[in-house]
Amino acid sequence: MTQTPELPLRTADPAPDPVPRRRRPHRAWSVAAVTFLTIIGAAGFASLPGLLIDPLHAEFHWSRGTIGFAVSVNLALYGLTAPFAAALMDRFGIRRVVAVALMVIATGAWLTVFMTASWQLVLLWGVLVGLGSGSMALAFAATVTGRWFVERRGLVTGILTAAGASGQLVFLPLLAWIVDRHDWRPAAVTVALAALAVVPLVWLLLRDHPADVGLAPYGATEFVPKPPPQRGAARRAVRALVSAARTGPFWLLAGTFAICGATTNGLVKTHFVPAAHDHGMPMPAAASLLAVIGIFDIAGTIASGWFTDRFNTRRLLAVYYGLRGLSLMFLPLLLSDTVHPPMVFFIVFYGLDWVATVPPTIALCREHYGEDSAIVFGWVLAAHQVGAALIAFLGGLARDVFGTYNPVWYTSGALCAVAALMALVIRQRREGAADGQPATA
Repeated sequence: MTQTPELPLRTADPAPDPVPRRRRPHRAWSVAAVTFLTIIGAAGFASLPGLLIDPLHAEFHWSRGTIGFAVSVNLALYGLTAPFAAALMDRFGIRRVVAVALMVIATGAWLTVFMTASWQLVLLWGVLVGLGSGSMALAFAATVTGRWFVERRGLVTGILTAAGASGQLVFLPLLAWIVDRHDWRPAAVTVALAALAVVPLVWLLLRDHPADVGLAPYGATEFVPKPPPQRGAARRAVRALVSAARTGPFWLLAGTFAICGATTNGLVKTHFVPAAHDHGMPMPAAASLLAVIGIFDIAGTIASGWFTDRFNTRRLLAVYYGLRGLSLMFLPLLLSDTVHPPMVFFIVFYGLDWVATVPPTIALCREHYGEDSAIVFGWVLAAHQVGAALIAFLGGLARDVFGTYNPVWYTSGALCAVAALMALVIRQRREGAADGQPATA
């Protein structure tokens, strides 16, 4: 009897591979987008002070030094509020702090319309708008990137930093046109409405932490639980300052960033339009040049974020400050009653360098100060704004005394050379230092 060979069992045809599902972008990118739009919406108020110097001088006969003092209070509080705002975000959440800050900005700008004395300008535009804007400072961007991103932090920091320039690009020509055609009061109302319009966007779309939506930060391999609210925001901010102040890198970063603020917000953003107007250039034309700075600032800052992820941050800072100083030395030779090619070249060059210093500065704070890096950067930003405040006041005073801004341009160029040298002195964090512990110089 022969055996019938066993036939192999027929198995079912393998199921076809499921159609691959398109992966949705990580929620971190939508949070970054909302943050970007929020900073753009809040940037309008920062664009106005430089446009107010001549109109307020003409209407109220206040000296440029007096008006510059109000601007300097605004800039100083912008910086001094930042570290406390970063700590408040850890206590109450990003969304609440930013929404309240925007409403404070809107209130200060709106009430400015009714002022009749210089002390009211100091109180409203200096104190109220300064406090609100300080809570919307770059520490806000540092907090968002620190919580939501592990990869691409430098790039995202550059993009969020560029948001301020984008707001400048949007608002400066519009506000200059309003001031030129309809006086300064409608421009202040425009700023107030712009800040208010962003509040619903923040409240509905911004989230405090990836854990709120059940996600790990972008690029993280593990889920990160949301830390409990940090009580004692003021004590924590001061404690972070005391700890960082014992290290050399903090003072070098604060010094370089003070010069950064002096040569951007304090000098060019506040005094470029009236300086150009001194040479016969119409205000809308000068404001449009500042807006062009905003265009190239976006490209320069995003590129700086990309460079920060790949190159030595100390050398980047030295290059940025050195080039900025050279450009300021040439500016007095370029100012005239018309827009000409050399002036356009300066605007493009300066725009690329405007806040390119921010991504490497934040990266160095993160390298040296770990979990407290956002608060420490807030203190470094405070130095930035103190530098800006000094030049905003001294620039107006110099114009009153000398009848020209030239001494301020040359002095600021020399300060940039000092900042370049200071950046090269910053040492790398010691290998083996405990995470989150500051490194010594």
